[in-house]
Amino acid sequence: MKVTLAVSGPGEDTAGASSDLRRWLRRHPELRDRITPEPAAEPAPGSMGAAGELVSLLLAPGGFTAALAAAVVAWLQNRRGNQTVTITLPDGTQVTVSSERVRDLSAEGSGELAERVAEAMRQRPAATDDRTNRDGASGTPEPEPDRR
Repeated sequence: MKVTLAVSGPGEDTAGASSDLRRWLRRHPELRDRITPEPAAEPAPGSMGAAGELVSLLLAPGGFTAALAAAVVAWLQNRRGNQTVTITLPDGTQVTVSSERVRDLSAEGSGELAERVAEAMRQRPAATDDRTNRDGASGTPEPEPDRR
């Protein structure tokens, strides 16, 4: 299963952020050999360059989704500024995680969010609505509030 990750953020160097995410993922032994080169998209007519680079991974069906989800959540927690990683699955379904919602999570909250992202990647709904993620939640998977 080919999974594509795209990084976006307001005023950010998305190509640099994508390269940083690719390096981060290569640090994880279970993901390292699964990253595939993805050519930069052609720039839109009239623009000065490509919008950003994509990071692609080849995952076994149902495998390594937890490792990928955990790596993405951890990478976002370590970034400055607001950034978003959109994970696109082969059927076109997208799972989006935003740094503005994960930066201050506890270790437990990070683990729970990573599991929710992995579960959203594993689910295969019969029909999807363009406005919802796989888990049925609209927009970015929201972390559960810390109830201490």
